[in-house]
Amino acid sequence: MSPDIVASMTALGDIGTYDAVLCRHALEHLYAHEVQIALCEFYRVLNPGGHVLIFVPDLQDVQATNDVLFESPSGPITGLDLIYGYQVATRHNPYMQHKTGFVKSTLEDALSQAGFNRVAVKRLSNFDMLGAGVK
Repeated sequence: MSPDIVASMTALGDIGTYDAVLCRHALEHLYAHEVQIALCEFYRVLNPGGHVLIFVPDLQDVQATNDVLFESPSGPITGLDLIYGYQVATRHNPYMQHKTGFVKSTLEDALSQAGFNRVAVKRLSNFDMLGAGVK
């Protein structure tokens, strides 16, 4: 990865303003109480009319089992992987653990509460979900 910014999602600091923020499979690694802080930081650093795009696991219809739900490039993904983090990765890197999760309505609510307009959330294939909003 080649990120433009390396900072905590909950304290982006004085990084300037941007037209877009892309957050791909990172919000679920925050504690539930930190999600609003991070979304407000995303909102703060966006130019007026800027967009946020957020990808998170879609936990609707997921059960906490080791049943394989789909095959990823990294290997089989189970319900437990989606809820708690990919078990292969979390064994060696505790930062890969999931600390919160989302369904369509909870991601919509979180984006709206952070101040985003024109909020839209779409459930995608393989238990993936996209949330978008405009400042």
